[in-house]
Amino acid sequence: MKKHLKLWTGYLAFVFLLASCTSTAHIEKDDSVDFSQYRSFAWLDKDGEGRDDKDRKNDLTEERIKQAVKAELEKTSGWREVKNRPDVVLSYDVLVERGTKESTNPVYSRPFSRMVYNPYTRRYSTIYYPSQFVGYERDERAIREGTVTISMIDTKTDKVVWQGWTTDEVNNRNLTTREIQVAVRSIFKKFDIAKN
Repeated sequence: MKKHLKLWTGYLAFVFLLASCTSTAHIEKDDSVDFSQYRSFAWLDKDGEGRDDKDRKNDLTEERIKQAVKAELEKTSGWREVKNRPDVVLSYDVLVERGTKESTNPVYSRPFSRMVYNPYTRRYSTIYYPSQFVGYERDERAIREGTVTISMIDTKTDKVVWQGWTTDEVNNRNLTTREIQVAVRSIFKKFDIAKN
């Protein structure tokens, strides 16, 4: 029985660890749109057809985001990427900005003791008093926050029909492959719920 209890405790700890690693995603969608009519997508060319990219340093980030989104859409919805006549056009934005993270920690007094004379036993004994809560200690530190936003535009109406975004702490000015995958995965977990 103890072996099974330890196994389940370890399993639950692992699940909570994984849950704490995911970022929180938010979505907005047009409730009048029937997502079952969509089967294909393409990416919006922000610079225009055939023009050179204005920001070449983000080509790798762009490719990673596109691959992650394509994988999620194919897996969750069965959509496919096409070059001509897509049902929706996808667009993405990445914003990395400086922010502050504030944390509060409880502060307790030191435990103390007192010597007391017991007349019945004719001895001194020590009484220990527990720590007492005295307030909170605030701590602020500078961080970088990365926000990934993915938008879907209906090609027939030219309206944004769905938008998902997530913000999480990042280590650098550019997002790593793992950070991109975690962000896109958390956004598209909400897409599966929203399309119904």
